[in-house]
Amino acid sequence: MVQKAKILLVDDRPENLLALEAILSALDQTLVRASSGEEALKALLTDDFAVILLDVQMPGMDGFETAAHIKRRERTRDIPIIFLTAINHGPHHTFRGYAAGAVDYISKPFDPWVLRAKVSVFVELYMKNCQLREQASLLRLQLEGGEKDAGEAGEPAGLLAELSARLAAVEEQAEALTKQLNDESTDAAAVATAAHLERKLTGLRRALDALEPGTGGASSLPSPN
Repeated sequence: MVQKAKILLVDDRPENLLALEAILSALDQTLVRASSGEEALKALLTDDFAVILLDVQMPGMDGFETAAHIKRRERTRDIPIIFLTAINHGPHHTFRGYAAGAVDYISKPFDPWVLRAKVSVFVELYMKNCQLREQASLLRLQLEGGEKDAGEAGEPAGLLAELSARLAAVEEQAEALTKQLNDESTDAAAVATAAHLERKLTGLRRALDALEPGTGGASSLPSPN
């Protein structure tokens, strides 16, 4: 079962963190505070996050430097980063944010509803990806068990049917999400992430289809990562 997603809030001002928590509390996810870039990097060592809201102007390690560290790490490089800034130095400043790996760049004061909607998209994509990993892991475990019990008649066919039905449910949800993102003209990064998720689902479906009797076994099963 997929647990609540974790959202990392990074800002050196406690009042800003409190405001972000008030805005995002309606999403009913786990909100994690970090008051500096260094603290954010420590949190990322042990926890997985659906999205990071990162203040640009912070003493010491600023948002750009923090993002650079995040993107250099194998474990965290794919986590979406939304930059929040109270100043606007023009297109060059914005470009620097995107160059640092941000998927969005929002100036304060921002519309709470817009911020919540943007974050919810990445939370939903994270949940779908977690479901995909769970289904892939389950498939691998079931296949390993099926190989050990291959002598029991009828079990492999029933197992494949159950896994196929579970995968179909995830495929349907991912397709609906992708259509919603395209219809709403959401951020290109979110659309690209959803498309990547669908490609992974397609690969898993092909591998599952290849497991049908007489098709050659589990060698083509893709990695869930």
